[in-house]
Amino acid sequence: MTRSHDSLWRTLRELRGNPRACVWTEPLWGLSMALVLPYMSVFMLALGIRDEQIGLLASIGMVSQVGFGLAGGIITDRLGRRATTAWFDVLAWVIPCIIWAFAQNFWFFLAASLVNGALQVTQNSWDALMVEDAERGKITRIYSLVRVAADCSALFAPIAAVLVAQLGMEPAVRILFVNAAVVMAVKIVWLYRWSRETAQGRVRMDATRGHSAWTLFAGYRGVLRLLVRSKGSLLSLAVAALAAAVFLVNGTFWQVVASQHLHVPDAVLPFFPMVRSVLSVVLFFTVIARLTTAVDLKRPTLWGFGIYLAGQLTLVVIPAVDGSATVGTYLLLGVCLLLDAFGSGMLFMLSESLVALHVDPAERSRVMAIQRTVIMLAAAPFGWISGWLSGIHRTYPFLLTAALLAIGLLVTATRWVPAHPDAEKALAEA
Repeated sequence: MTRSHDSLWRTLRELRGNPRACVWTEPLWGLSMALVLPYMSVFMLALGIRDEQIGLLASIGMVSQVGFGLAGGIITDRLGRRATTAWFDVLAWVIPCIIWAFAQNFWFFLAASLVNGALQVTQNSWDALMVEDAERGKITRIYSLVRVAADCSALFAPIAAVLVAQLGMEPAVRILFVNAAVVMAVKIVWLYRWSRETAQGRVRMDATRGHSAWTLFAGYRGVLRLLVRSKGSLLSLAVAALAAAVFLVNGTFWQVVASQHLHVPDAVLPFFPMVRSVLSVVLFFTVIARLTTAVDLKRPTLWGFGIYLAGQLTLVVIPAVDGSATVGTYLLLGVCLLLDAFGSGMLFMLSESLVALHVDPAERSRVMAIQRTVIMLAAAPFGWISGWLSGIHRTYPFLLTAALLAIGLLVTATRWVPAHPDAEKALAEA
């Protein structure tokens, strides 16, 4: 058998069609959103937004994603995977970036969060665009490459650090948001030009032509029954919901605890996601690639939850010191980054792969729309809860994520359902 890391490289070289277009344009995320997102929460604090409001905005953003996510399956089937991805990427990213660039108070961030919820439409369509014409045996490796591409993009983080050091937090972040709007627009155009509508996408466009939106929404009842009857889909739903809640809390408050609790200077903050990303890339081509070659993905999922749990607990126990962060603080944060890189990388790839492997291919867009809606509904309260906890103590949100990851371990250990036999065969042969 070919070594796993060689397999990943080979998959990257041999990508064709839509998978190639989706994977190869993903690094542009690094020249746009990855430059500025590490500063989002700290930027809001600088503008006078409180911890509780930051958490509330995260929850409101998730609720917005619920609404868009539920409509995402219908929109994707009506417009097609390719057109939906293009139009709703503009709505979900270009427009919010412009709002964020000129934000003055809570209401600007609220408006941007509501519009940014459209990302769930494009996430649905983009996933379908990428994997519907791909070989099933390559799905886990394709999602691994997506994660690697996103992680490599964080190597541009020093650009943001230099801007913040030279211009200060507020003006630098505003410039970075303008840049993000421009680069995301370029990414959208390139992906549209290099991709083609999928075979299943053309089938669904023909099937939904002439039907009203209400008729298509009514069809969700049958799709929901299909989802509920599939133990594998319910398992993938539980794993993805727990992972989404943990990602939400970490994405919102990791930088806050580093800045406000551990006294890490603002200019240093973007280096943390960069280091995490570098570690994640190395792990994907070595340890993670070897762990995910098995037909059954139960053991890798257990490893993902367990290692991520260790990273969250490590962050909680780092002692805060008076004044600036010490060498010991940075060393312990380095341990956190290593554990988080492994755990979050594994859970991202596995949660997406499990959904793709268990879903009914004929109803992919609508089933995934319902799944994403449920995931967002389950994760939404944790933004507000973590904001409330952070207002009490900066480390408390990560006790919450530790509890969620422990639940993930328990669910995986006791409720695991192997993938469909055809998927297992494809994975074994890949």
